[in-house]
Amino acid sequence: MIFETQVTNIGPEAEMFQQEKMLIFFGNDAPETLADYCYNIHLTPSTAEIMAGMNFSFDDQTYKITAVGDVVKKNLDDLGHITLRFDGSETADLPGTLYVEDKAMPTITVGTKIAIN
Repeated sequence: MIFETQVTNIGPEAEMFQQEKMLIFFGNDAPETLADYCYNIHLTPSTAEIMAGMNFSFDDQTYKITAVGDVVKKNLDDLGHITLRFDGSETADLPGTLYVEDKAMPTITVGTKIAIN
């Protein structure tokens, strides 16, 4: 386990990006312009590099990581901020985006545990 945290708040517009197979995570200090669109998480640093082939999980729903943007680890560690894209891309087109396999998106509530291993 290299990262573990939980959802602390869900912005009123956070689910609108699910149509685009995206979720936006941000620590509890999300900028006002983004806060309504984010799933807030406890800021917790990761303990190792995040790499394709690892798993990203929401409670008991697990997704294989397919690509990792260049600043995902830094943004996650510093701000609790990443975009998660459920499209199975094997190339990270956006530096702050973590790509996971293309399958049904998770159900997320306040208290949902998020982990990378």
